[in-house]
Amino acid sequence: MTGGRRRMTVGTGLMLAMAVVVVATAACALLIAWLMAPGIFHDHLHQAGIDQNSSEAMHVERAFADAVGLSWGLAAVVSAMLALALSWYLARRVQRTVTAVAGSAAQIADGHYDARVHGGGMGREFDDLADAVNRLAAQLDATESTRRRMLSDLAHEMRTPLATIDSYLEAIEDGVRRPDAETMAILHTGTERLRRLAEDVAAVSQAQEHMLSVVPVWTTDAELVRAAVAEVAGPYASKGVAIGVDEAPPTSLRVDPARMGQVLGNLLTNALRHTLPGGSVTVSTRSVDQDLLIAVTDTGDGIEADHLPHVFDRFYRADTARDRDRGGSGIGLTIARALVEEHGGTLSARSDGPGRGAVFTVRLPLERSRRAVTLEP
Repeated sequence: MTGGRRRMTVGTGLMLAMAVVVVATAACALLIAWLMAPGIFHDHLHQAGIDQNSSEAMHVERAFADAVGLSWGLAAVVSAMLALALSWYLARRVQRTVTAVAGSAAQIADGHYDARVHGGGMGREFDDLADAVNRLAAQLDATESTRRRMLSDLAHEMRTPLATIDSYLEAIEDGVRRPDAETMAILHTGTERLRRLAEDVAAVSQAQEHMLSVVPVWTTDAELVRAAVAEVAGPYASKGVAIGVDEAPPTSLRVDPARMGQVLGNLLTNALRHTLPGGSVTVSTRSVDQDLLIAVTDTGDGIEADHLPHVFDRFYRADTARDRDRGGSGIGLTIARALVEEHGGTLSARSDGPGRGAVFTVRLPLERSRRAVTLEP
């Protein structure tokens, strides 16, 4: 009900429209016959040499009028019934399909993202509409699942630093601890971890929703690797982990240097986190067919086969307690993979098992870079 008046359904409106068309068609046919038939009939009588005022002409005219009237009337009634029956059938099908789409849209609006609709065999347009509604439902379902998982993971990750900060603040209030340099350093570490976590969550959300700006320019793999290694040289030296570059002839490619620097930085930071002092990390590049491969190889903890498929999942840790102590947010590899995919590439992980190191390989399509430059003016 809208404004106290019942709205007409699509099926009823379509049925009435078709009925009007049928009635209008019949009226037009009757009018044309009434205007043209007598003249044509009398013209033929004149050509046959029959006097129009004779009794023969009168009987012939009456017979013609009765025959035409009866046959045309019967044909009009049958045609109208068939047309109305077909109209009713089509209207019902259209109404069922539209009602199903509207019902599914209402369920989706109410949060039931598993609702689906069928096109009803009404044609390509209805099938496209049903597919669009189903894709919308699937996308909303995936988004809602991501949101719930993100909130759950975020709450889980925030619990440890918040508990640490809370316990130290209570200890200071109770006089158990003093706000000395050591205590303040622990508190600052906890707040820094929360800040980094918030930044990483925002970054991975933007990357996975393709909201990060990527500005590709021409550069070389050597420049990318050199900049990334220089940025992490300090932390590597402080921990006593050697970092090296497997030199190769430079290869030109078209990428966003800042974003790819973020990718390599996350991979090198992850390798440092899992490599003990005295170990080493090597960055190597090579071209394979139409792709450029950048590999980060470490001699660190390694990864069990069961964990390999999940290393790029948000907040996933093979060793939860140990990784938390190392300060990782659990999102760095997820961000790296999303950024590589924004460039049309892939990021994969390989390991021979615990204690045998790991290899993370970035694969970037060189052919895509070449096609991009041909489009430039």
